[in-house]
Amino acid sequence: MSRIGKRPVSIPGGVTAAVDGQEIKVKGPKGELSHVLVDHVIAKTGEDAIEITMREDSKEARAMWGMSRTLVANLVAGVTDGFSKTLEISGVGYRAAVQGQTLQLQLGFSHDVNFPIPQGIEVKCPKPTEIVVSGIDKQKVGQVAAEIRRYRPPEPYKGKGVKYAGEYIFRKEGKKK
Repeated sequence: MSRIGKRPVSIPGGVTAAVDGQEIKVKGPKGELSHVLVDHVIAKTGEDAIEITMREDSKEARAMWGMSRTLVANLVAGVTDGFSKTLEISGVGYRAAVQGQTLQLQLGFSHDVNFPIPQGIEVKCPKPTEIVVSGIDKQKVGQVAAEIRRYRPPEPYKGKGVKYAGEYIFRKEGKKK
Protein backbone atom coordinates (compact mmCIF):
# COMPACT_ATOMS: atom_id res chain seq x y z
CA MET A 1 0.00 0.00 0.00
CA SER A 2 1.20 3.48 -0.81
CA ARG A 3 1.90 5.58 2.25
CA ILE A 4 2.22 8.68 0.08
CA GLY A 5 -1.12 8.13 -1.66
CA LYS A 6 -3.04 7.82 1.63
CA ARG A 7 -2.26 11.39 2.70
CA PRO A 8 -4.61 14.05 1.33
CA VAL A 9 -3.13 17.10 -0.44
CA SER A 10 -3.94 20.15 1.69
CA ILE A 11 -5.06 23.29 -0.13
CA PRO A 12 -3.73 26.50 1.46
CA GLY A 13 -5.66 29.76 1.62
CA GLY A 14 -5.82 31.70 -1.63
CA VAL A 15 -5.72 28.53 -3.73
CA THR A 16 -8.76 27.01 -5.45
CA ALA A 17 -8.90 23.48 -6.84
CA ALA A 18 -11.53 22.00 -9.14
CA VAL A 19 -11.93 18.37 -10.18
CA ASP A 20 -13.68 17.71 -13.49
CA GLY A 21 -13.63 13.97 -14.14
CA GLN A 22 -9.94 13.05 -14.40
CA GLU A 23 -8.74 16.65 -14.82
CA ILE A 24 -7.61 18.72 -11.85
CA LYS A 25 -7.28 22.50 -12.17
CA VAL A 26 -5.47 24.46 -9.46
CA LYS A 27 -5.46 28.26 -9.38
CA GLY A 28 -3.33 30.31 -7.00
CA PRO A 29 -1.45 33.58 -6.59
CA LYS A 30 1.35 32.62 -9.04
CA GLY A 31 -0.87 31.24 -11.81
CA GLU A 32 -3.00 28.33 -12.94
CA LEU A 33 -2.01 24.70 -13.61
CA SER A 34 -3.95 21.62 -14.66
CA HIS A 35 -3.22 17.91 -14.86
CA VAL A 36 -5.12 14.92 -16.25
CA LEU A 37 -4.94 11.90 -13.93
CA VAL A 38 -4.55 8.34 -15.19
CA ASP A 39 -7.65 6.11 -15.24
CA HIS A 40 -6.47 3.98 -12.31
CA VAL A 41 -7.09 6.71 -9.70
CA ILE A 42 -9.97 8.99 -8.67
CA ALA A 43 -9.68 12.50 -7.19
CA LYS A 44 -12.19 14.03 -4.76
CA THR A 45 -12.12 17.52 -3.29
CA GLY A 46 -13.00 18.13 0.32
CA GLU A 47 -13.22 21.37 2.28
CA ASP A 48 -9.50 22.08 2.35
CA ALA A 49 -7.90 19.00 0.75
CA ILE A 50 -7.83 16.79 -2.34
CA GLU A 51 -7.92 13.04 -1.80
CA ILE A 52 -6.58 10.56 -4.35
CA THR A 53 -7.95 6.99 -4.19
CA MET A 54 -7.52 3.89 -6.32
CA ARG A 55 -10.35 2.89 -8.65
CA GLU A 56 -9.56 -0.83 -8.19
CA ASP A 57 -6.87 -2.69 -6.30
CA SER A 58 -4.41 -3.76 -8.98
CA LYS A 59 -0.65 -3.57 -9.43
CA GLU A 60 -0.94 -0.71 -11.94
CA ALA A 61 -3.32 1.24 -9.68
CA ARG A 62 -0.99 0.91 -6.69
CA ALA A 63 1.92 2.10 -8.85
CA MET A 64 0.00 5.18 -10.04
CA TRP A 65 -1.61 6.09 -6.70
CA GLY A 66 1.37 7.67 -4.94
CA MET A 67 2.69 9.24 -8.15
CA SER A 68 -0.66 10.89 -8.89
CA ARG A 69 -0.85 12.29 -5.36
CA THR A 70 2.66 13.73 -5.71
CA LEU A 71 1.81 15.32 -9.06
CA VAL A 72 -1.25 17.00 -7.52
CA ALA A 73 0.87 18.17 -4.56
CA ASN A 74 3.36 19.66 -7.06
CA LEU A 75 0.52 21.58 -8.74
CA VAL A 76 -0.50 23.10 -5.40
CA ALA A 77 3.11 23.88 -4.43
CA GLY A 78 3.77 25.43 -7.85
CA VAL A 79 0.88 27.91 -7.75
CA THR A 80 1.68 28.95 -4.17
CA ASP A 81 5.51 29.07 -3.99
CA GLY A 82 6.88 28.03 -7.38
CA PHE A 83 9.99 25.97 -8.08
CA SER A 84 13.58 26.90 -8.90
CA LYS A 85 16.84 25.21 -9.81
CA THR A 86 20.27 26.80 -9.57
CA LEU A 87 23.05 25.98 -12.01
CA GLU A 88 26.72 26.82 -11.46
CA ILE A 89 29.24 27.38 -14.24
CA SER A 90 32.91 26.64 -13.63
CA GLY A 91 35.76 27.08 -16.08
CA VAL A 92 38.02 29.84 -17.34
CA GLY A 93 36.03 32.20 -19.56
CA TYR A 94 32.74 30.35 -19.01
CA ARG A 95 29.85 32.72 -18.29
CA ALA A 96 26.15 33.35 -18.84
CA ALA A 97 23.97 36.42 -19.39
CA VAL A 98 20.26 36.97 -20.02
CA GLN A 99 19.41 39.21 -22.97
CA GLY A 100 15.66 39.61 -23.41
CA GLN A 101 14.13 36.17 -23.91
CA THR A 102 17.49 34.53 -24.65
CA LEU A 103 20.12 33.04 -22.35
CA GLN A 104 23.55 33.65 -23.84
CA LEU A 105 26.16 31.10 -22.74
CA GLN A 106 29.91 31.21 -23.32
CA LEU A 107 31.08 27.67 -22.66
CA GLY A 108 34.42 27.38 -24.44
CA PHE A 109 33.03 26.72 -27.91
CA SER A 110 34.06 28.77 -30.93
CA HIS A 111 30.61 30.39 -30.80
CA ASP A 112 28.19 31.59 -28.12
CA VAL A 113 25.26 29.32 -27.31
CA ASN A 114 21.93 31.16 -27.45
CA PHE A 115 19.21 29.32 -25.52
CA PRO A 116 15.65 30.63 -26.07
CA ILE A 117 13.81 30.86 -22.74
CA PRO A 118 10.45 29.00 -22.97
CA GLN A 119 7.09 30.57 -22.06
CA GLY A 120 6.31 30.33 -18.33
CA ILE A 121 9.95 30.04 -17.26
CA GLU A 122 12.03 32.80 -15.73
CA VAL A 123 15.83 32.72 -15.97
CA LYS A 124 18.08 35.05 -13.97
CA CYS A 125 21.85 35.40 -13.76
CA PRO A 126 22.73 37.01 -10.39
CA LYS A 127 26.42 36.34 -11.15
CA PRO A 128 28.04 35.55 -14.51
CA THR A 129 28.73 32.02 -13.25
CA GLU A 130 25.28 31.31 -11.78
CA ILE A 131 21.94 30.64 -13.49
CA VAL A 132 18.62 30.48 -11.61
CA VAL A 133 15.75 28.81 -13.48
CA SER A 134 12.32 29.32 -11.87
CA GLY A 135 8.65 28.80 -12.69
CA ILE A 136 5.41 27.24 -11.45
CA ASP A 137 5.64 23.93 -13.36
CA LYS A 138 8.16 21.62 -11.69
CA GLN A 139 8.59 19.42 -14.77
CA LYS A 140 9.24 22.37 -17.07
CA VAL A 141 11.76 23.96 -14.66
CA GLY A 142 13.69 20.69 -14.41
CA GLN A 143 13.60 20.15 -18.17
CA VAL A 144 14.95 23.64 -18.94
CA ALA A 145 17.72 23.25 -16.34
CA ALA A 146 18.68 19.86 -17.83
CA GLU A 147 18.77 21.30 -21.36
CA ILE A 148 21.08 24.13 -20.24
CA ARG A 149 23.33 21.64 -18.41
CA ARG A 150 23.45 19.40 -21.51
CA TYR A 151 25.42 22.00 -23.50
CA ARG A 152 28.52 21.42 -21.35
CA PRO A 153 28.14 18.81 -18.57
CA PRO A 154 30.90 18.86 -15.94
CA GLU A 155 33.95 16.82 -16.88
CA PRO A 156 35.63 14.59 -14.26
CA TYR A 157 39.23 15.89 -14.48
CA LYS A 158 38.95 19.61 -13.72
CA GLY A 159 35.21 19.86 -13.07
CA LYS A 160 34.71 22.41 -15.85
CA GLY A 161 31.17 22.80 -17.16
CA VAL A 162 27.60 23.49 -16.04
CA LYS A 163 26.44 21.67 -12.90
CA TYR A 164 23.52 21.82 -10.51
CA ALA A 165 24.13 23.66 -7.24
CA GLY A 166 25.15 21.07 -4.67
CA GLU A 167 25.88 18.39 -7.28
CA TYR A 168 28.91 16.22 -6.50
CA ILE A 169 31.29 15.74 -9.42
CA PHE A 170 33.23 12.47 -9.27
CA ARG A 171 36.82 13.52 -9.89
CA LYS A 172 39.42 11.40 -11.66
CA GLU A 173 43.16 11.56 -11.36
CA GLY A 174 44.98 12.74 -14.47
CA LYS A 175 47.87 11.11 -16.29
CA LYS A 176 51.03 10.38 -14.30
CA LYS A 177 54.50 10.52 -15.69
